[in-house]
Amino acid sequence: MHKRFHKTLFGQVVIALILGVVVGFVWPEFSVQLKPLGDGFIKLIKMIIAPLVFCVVVHGICSTGDLKKVGRVGVKAVVYFEIVTTFALALGILLAYVLQPGVGMNVDPKSLDASAMSGLTERVHQATSTVDFLMKIIPATFIDAFAKGDILQVLLIAILFGCAVAALGERGKPVTAAIDSLAHVFFKVIGFIVKLAPLGVLGAIAFTVGKYGIGSLKQLGMLVALFYVTCAIFVVGVLGFILRLAGFNIFKLLRYLREELLVVLGTASSDSVLPQVMRKLELMGIKDSTVGLVIPTGYSFNLDGFSIYLTLAAVFIAQATNTPLSTVDLLTILAISLVTSKGAHGVPGSAIVILAATLSAIPAIPAIGLVLVLSVDWFMGMARALTNMIGNCVATVVVGVWEKDIDRQRANKVLDGEIIIDVNALAGTPAPHATVPGPLAAEALPVEPLAAGARGA
Repeated sequence: MHKRFHKTLFGQVVIALILGVVVGFVWPEFSVQLKPLGDGFIKLIKMIIAPLVFCVVVHGICSTGDLKKVGRVGVKAVVYFEIVTTFALALGILLAYVLQPGVGMNVDPKSLDASAMSGLTERVHQATSTVDFLMKIIPATFIDAFAKGDILQVLLIAILFGCAVAALGERGKPVTAAIDSLAHVFFKVIGFIVKLAPLGVLGAIAFTVGKYGIGSLKQLGMLVALFYVTCAIFVVGVLGFILRLAGFNIFKLLRYLREELLVVLGTASSDSVLPQVMRKLELMGIKDSTVGLVIPTGYSFNLDGFSIYLTLAAVFIAQATNTPLSTVDLLTILAISLVTSKGAHGVPGSAIVILAATLSAIPAIPAIGLVLVLSVDWFMGMARALTNMIGNCVATVVVGVWEKDIDRQRANKVLDGEIIIDVNALAGTPAPHATVPGPLAAEALPVEPLAAGARGA
């Protein structure tokens, strides 16, 4: 049993998490120097995301052959994003207002160090300008989008390119086949990189514990604890209810994605698992056209964890600085956050930048108050990334159900453990009997369910 556990990605990441905490406590100065391990792993993953998203989206559109369906999936996804994001924002405001984590801190805004906000002005403007955000979706050149790794720009190019290839009919089939083969190559590369996940998690966790320590949570412990609880309530209550309406169980989905969830927890970045998540959802039985459109779009428009953070932090800062908030102020926070949360992905230091942008649009709350959450931002970032990822996975399943783009029988077997998916071992190796269309058709053969106690591995 033990041998099987430590040879799985899940087991290796769990061991890396534990080692990272131990190393961070015992050798804090040395642990800080391990930060490049986590950063390097994330950079390796980000290196491959843009071309991979392009291949998946283009192949998905071409294999669908119905451009109206592509547009319909996109519209449904955006509508879903807006509704669920509003719930997330409202939940953050509600729990912060009811539980009042900042009440009693009595912080004088004049006593806060304004130097911590230096350099934010330009980035705040980038985050608050709707016109700039929309214009940013259009890349300067075809290559520029891939060079910057901007997901929305790559998505725009992929949609236009995919529609053009699909419109060519028979003449476009060689291009579709070439992109399909290229996707297999990229996923093979992902298979190599993912093997480094435990090392990346070890470096990221050791750095976090070594630099910040648990002591940094004492002053703002209530805020961090409340944020984690709020995210858990949102995932289990809101997303769980939505997924149940679609005919699936949230806990089974979380178990299926356990390796990716642990990597996100360790690195505090949902980007670190984007390719693996897309692959797993396709192997679960969702068409590549739906996965390819919903997941990349969701990374900019469906940031549930980030939405909770925005409203919760804003109300917390108001309470900590003894700033009274009226009902109109609360509704203003909700309305402003609906806009600013959409520009988070791709903005350097997005959490603090977007929070600053939100506060700057709400005169009642002193913007300097964001200095209060700087010391615990990394800890909150873990929950943000986890909730964002889970939210986008649920969105993909729901849109797949709406469009009848999911093989329910296969999905249930995968989630129940009757079909075991080994993504890393099969990266880029399609199985001839695969039922899932597209470049991610590789699957593991159905095997006997693991013995009790081993399945969690």
